[in-house]
Amino acid sequence: QLQLVESGGGLVQPGGSLRLSCAASGFTLNIYAIGWFRQAPGKEREGVSCISSSGSMPKYAGSVKGRFTITRDNAKNTVYLQMNSLKPEDTAIYYCAARGLCVQSIEPKYDYWGQGTQVTVSS
Repeated sequence: QLQLVESGGGLVQPGGSLRLSCAASGFTLNIYAIGWFRQAPGKEREGVSCISSSGSMPKYAGSVKGRFTITRDNAKNTVYLQMNSLKPEDTAIYYCAARGLCVQSIEPKYDYWGQGTQVTVSS
């Protein structure tokens, strides 16, 4: 069974950090581009970041550029999203997705999706 599982979400104060993980089972992540998306209550799903299968030239939404970093560890079949300097507006459910195209617009055109992990930034 092909599955993506996100972890690492939680409650953090403004200015804090979290690292999200996206682990795959049933297939190998390293041949696919991976995207991170988020959806806040009442808002549309938003592309946050993506990384190609080679790991080169990751893409970031303007709202997170300079604060978030996407990396991949192919040996662990896992992709990470390091989130620093978190703001209340980063509060959302974060999803990872696999098998799509990593383009600057970070569109949600991916075949496989995880169930999401909640990130809440609040004092």
